[in-house]
Amino acid sequence: MTAAATAPLAFDPTGRRADALRLELENAIVTGRFKPGDRLDEQSLADRFGVSRTPLREALGQLAATGLVTLMPRRGAFVATLGFRDIIERFETMAALEAMAGSLAARRIDGPGRRDLEASLQSCRDEAERSDSDSYYLANESFHLVIYAQAHNAFLGDEARRLHQRLKPYRRLQLRAGARVSVSLAEHERIAEAILAGDSASAERELKNHILVQGDRLNDFLAAFERSTSA
Repeated sequence: MTAAATAPLAFDPTGRRADALRLELENAIVTGRFKPGDRLDEQSLADRFGVSRTPLREALGQLAATGLVTLMPRRGAFVATLGFRDIIERFETMAALEAMAGSLAARRIDGPGRRDLEASLQSCRDEAERSDSDSYYLANESFHLVIYAQAHNAFLGDEARRLHQRLKPYRRLQLRAGARVSVSLAEHERIAEAILAGDSASAERELKNHILVQGDRLNDFLAAFERSTSA
């Protein structure tokens, strides 16, 4: 099955075209419009979005960097096949990295960092009120990036951002399961409180639990994942 066989995609051309294309293709993959193994035909996608193949190739390259797309010489781009166990293992690793970042941030956060964390938390509150999981995800992402920065450990920050990028589609998908947005916001409140109080142990624990996909959250995520891949 090729991308040309899927339903038309809405495309907002504002901003950089490659970035807008990446977001649209990422969303189409996560929601199951493009399935694992599907070939993403460059010409068909370029015609559909009304763009040249240059920004499209850049977008596909960005998706390949996250592991969502596989680029095969002389064959083209394909939606990567990542199994559920692979995803869970990455979430487990992400939980460990974020827990470490939270612990360090609680000890090292500076004045501007405190303001950034409070501002990003307020953005999460504002977006949660809109009940739009995708817009909330963007605020959620900023919240976590502030924590990475305030750990003041460049290597840890680079590794956390890299894995965060690879898991981005699945973190967005997770927010669509049940009442996850409201639960996520409550967890953010506890994380920020611990970091701002300098409580490294609580920050570490809260961040680890926030990222781990387990218990009822695992069941909800599995159901959402199965819907996205069988739709």
